Amino acid sequence: MKSEIDINNINSFHLDVLKEIGNIGAGNAATALAKLLNKRIDMKVPQIRVMKFSDVSDVLGGAESEVVGILLGVTGDITGNIMFVLDLLSAKRLVNILFGRDIDAETEFGSMETSALQEVGNILAGAYLSSLSNLTNLRILSDIPGIAIDMAGAILSVPAVEFGKNSDTVLYIENEFTYGENSVVGDFFLVPDEASYIRLLNALGVA
Repeated sequence: MKSEIDINNINSFHLDVLKEIGNIGAGNAATALAKLLNKRIDMKVPQIRVMKFSDVSDVLGGAESEVVGILLGVTGDITGNIMFVLDLLSAKRLVNILFGRDIDAETEFGSMETSALQEVGNILAGAYLSSLSNLTNLRILSDIPGIAIDMAGAILSVPAVEFGKNSDTVLYIENEFTYGENSVVGDFFLVPDEASYIRLLNALGVA
């Protein structure tokens, strides 16, 4: 029988450590995004909390909200998944910045646009996992990302099957990147399996 982590019993010290991971990862992600876009990108203080996977669709605006989801497997000393989710407005703004268009221009998601978003998700997730690796001295890698554009409920139904095998506990990190007066909101969901959660806390010296 797998060990369980009750998110209601994660103490404030554990949460502070997880929040610090999120803050450092978000800072690295903002730096990576600025380099990719070759533009000044600022970042608001990320919102971070531990939650149940079953509550994820609610923070995305409900199951019927249309979003872009980029999913990567996590391998190495920590196993599980990491998902980067953008609402459609943020995804369109990000694509427009990438391709040098007016930020609020009407945008269709063709193969070129989805490939660009997939690569952005890959780079930003890599920045998070690199931060986590440096903090813990654990070997943490990511698989090739997959991307989907659909309602949040439909996108989450696929990883939910895989996540359900591993854990119901999610580290949720809401990021708001700003470019001038415009913002791009992207949510990260880190879902280590139960054994990896314990390994992660042990490596951080807080388990």
